[in-house]
Amino acid sequence: MLPEVKKLHQTNSLIRIPPSQDIPLSHRVRCLLDTEPMRRLASISQLGMVSFVYPGATHSRFEHSLGVFHNALQLLSHFSGDSVFEKMVSHQMQEAFVIAALIHDVGHWPFCHPIEDMNLKGIERHEIRAEAWVRNSELADCLRRDWACSIDEVLNLLNPQNLGQGEQIDEGFNFLRSCLSGPVDIDKLDYLNRDSLHAGVPYGQNFDKPRIMSTFCIHPSTGKLAIGEKGKTAAEMMVFSRYVMFSEVYWHHAVRASTAMLQRAVFLLQNRMDLASSLRLDDASWISTLFRAAEGSVAEPLVDGLFGRKRRLYKRAAEFSVLDEVSIHRSIARRPYWWLVACSEKLAERVSNRIGVAVHAADILIDAPPAKLEVDIDLDVVHRGGEVRSLREVSPVASALADHQFDKYVKRVRLFLRPDLQQDLRNKMSKQDWVTEILAACESIKEELE
Repeated sequence: MLPEVKKLHQTNSLIRIPPSQDIPLSHRVRCLLDTEPMRRLASISQLGMVSFVYPGATHSRFEHSLGVFHNALQLLSHFSGDSVFEKMVSHQMQEAFVIAALIHDVGHWPFCHPIEDMNLKGIERHEIRAEAWVRNSELADCLRRDWACSIDEVLNLLNPQNLGQGEQIDEGFNFLRSCLSGPVDIDKLDYLNRDSLHAGVPYGQNFDKPRIMSTFCIHPSTGKLAIGEKGKTAAEMMVFSRYVMFSEVYWHHAVRASTAMLQRAVFLLQNRMDLASSLRLDDASWISTLFRAAEGSVAEPLVDGLFGRKRRLYKRAAEFSVLDEVSIHRSIARRPYWWLVACSEKLAERVSNRIGVAVHAADILIDAPPAKLEVDIDLDVVHRGGEVRSLREVSPVASALADHQFDKYVKRVRLFLRPDLQQDLRNKMSKQDWVTEILAACESIKEELE
């Protein structure tokens, strides 16, 4: 058993994080926490734009990393003494697992996820950027000096793309990676509770985390993480919690308005700032860089409205779910970001001509669901007799939430306007008028591309 796991029930050498959670620290873990890449995470917000709506949601990725690390120790404690686990997962693999849990967000940068969704040229995903942070910093020195596992083993857990061509991942690593990234994993088990706590809402805390973890088991055929049948109800509640957190927090309309403003500003300024280099900064330094790049440009009102002395968020003009306007959703959802910009520019032209008021390209923002689906419930439930069924099969509620409600209703297509423009157009454009103009703008783009 790892010394860090043994410390779970000791009262010395602890660090406390909300909510009254004691994280055991060994000397070698403290060395990792004191490195520059990890300290940087203390100055990067976990939720970015969410604090525009929920002022308490300013917790850091450093705090979240400690929570995931704690979950990793609890998981290893749960499987301690399990003959299948101990045969499959070596001591060295367990070391790599707890390190990966602790540093899993090291590749993140300020407002990482909204920028990643844009798929800008030259901007690698944070999973890939993590390798440079690990190999080219004192993290590597700590790993070589204090741990038996290798840097490659840690990175292979964080991102399978680090595997060499034709190289097969070991069954032990296959299991541990499913614990780090899967339908129910130690990352989600932390951030749902933590984000909910700091946002001041109950939604992400209304599932039984200890119950889920107590039923963790190894899938008899795939070798991945599964749950026992006694954990089914807790897993259903976790799916529901995640659904409500996206509905009321992550995809709150004002959060999405600020996200749309940030994305358009970055898109407009990508050639005026060294975006790739700026991704190594913390939140405050990155925002300062954005301000300097925006000065005197069309993006300046967007940046100032977000981070200036007076907040001025764009306002909703219309929103469409697949349930109430399928034509809009089909035309816009999951389009590449450049296409959304082109569509909003066409829409600005059409609205200007329609109402006789000057509407500029950056006055209208279209926010739409990205290509990536957020709710994955492909979790298997292992019954007492050895029968294995997916949570989707045994839980119509979870299946309905994931398949019909979440990506078709919560993630709506929204149209945001500059605040004063929204007031001007309120009585001049009905929702049906917006439908007509948006579809026409989409069609004009299609014709140009053909």
